[in-house]
Amino acid sequence: MLTESSAAVVRATLPAVGAAIEDITERFYGKLFAARPELLRDLFNRGNQAARTQRQALAGSIAAFATYLVEHPDERPDVMLNRIAHKHASLGVRADQYPLVHRHLFEAIAEVLGDAVTPEVAAAWDEVYWLMANALIAIETRLYAEQGVTGGDVWRQWEVVARTEETPQVASFLLRPADGHPAPTFRAGQYVSVQVQLADGARQIRQYSLTGAPSATTRAIAVKQVTGTGGDPDGEVSRHLHTHVRQGDQLRVSAPYGDLVLEPGDAPLLLASAGIGCTPMLAMLEQLVATGHPGPVTVVHADLSPGDHALRADHEALTAKLPAATAHFWYEDPDSGHRTGRVDLTDVPLETGTRAYLCGPLPFMRAVRGQLLDKGVAAADIHYEVFGPDLWLAQA
Repeated sequence: MLTESSAAVVRATLPAVGAAIEDITERFYGKLFAARPELLRDLFNRGNQAARTQRQALAGSIAAFATYLVEHPDERPDVMLNRIAHKHASLGVRADQYPLVHRHLFEAIAEVLGDAVTPEVAAAWDEVYWLMANALIAIETRLYAEQGVTGGDVWRQWEVVARTEETPQVASFLLRPADGHPAPTFRAGQYVSVQVQLADGARQIRQYSLTGAPSATTRAIAVKQVTGTGGDPDGEVSRHLHTHVRQGDQLRVSAPYGDLVLEPGDAPLLLASAGIGCTPMLAMLEQLVATGHPGPVTVVHADLSPGDHALRADHEALTAKLPAATAHFWYEDPDSGHRTGRVDLTDVPLETGTRAYLCGPLPFMRAVRGQLLDKGVAAADIHYEVFGPDLWLAQA
């Protein structure tokens, strides 16, 4: 992996780079979007850029990758790389875009760190960048090949065949390929990207988990209207889908990607979600029902109230179809008739060897992960999905 000489330089300069990494990424994005404004308009999430979360995720992933190379010189952080590559593939990121990122990123590094960037330092961090970039390019090339596409051409037109208002904030959309060809296969837990053209001409992209059975001929997504808080803007794409998209309309949808997927076998499972994080869990339940999973399945969900729990009837019905499954719902509404407050697994029995799958806000997943570790679940058996920039992975 990283050469010994470069490893020594990276180890020595990592504190300085880490301290300045957010300044570096801010300047990088400024340069990138000034040179290629269409990338902010049609590829990057403008909401995440405004909230600065994408910058935090990039900064954290670069620092985490470099740290891993230094601390584990004969290994590669494949969990991080696979997660990033799946997200890139869902966006149609191409190999020829990596040199563009390299140029603006290293200009930003030189400007922020100044004379500290000697030729030796530049060469060492250049090696770090291309180790990460080439690994991602290889994984993304494989992911594209698995879907039968090349060069990041992941997009197809899909027709909305039904729309259902699940809650006041969540609408589900049933989709089928507009060209009449079969829908691409997917694994339960994966997501698709949806690209819509907004009023200002921008073609913004967001990811949504597939909620239906992998064996179905149609595909389903559930979209929560994102309302900005603390000065952050409302969700542009979710607002557009809720306001404008109806049965008979068409959407531009990517091939399915995502690394939060059920592993084969009869191991005991925990499917824990909060809010709209229930969506990948529903696809997993659909698969478990279809395959007749005989092992124990513990379903955990947290929400504001039963009325805010999107697809609640499906959540309950699918759980009831499994021979050894139990559901535990927590609601903030004290009059819900269910458990109230935050999820507490103290009295929830879990079998030895449980594999856990989590999806929801970061505070929820951190809390549940901590409880699972306390109950003896192995860290390697706890898997998660984040909607938006993966700040948890970057900080791990």
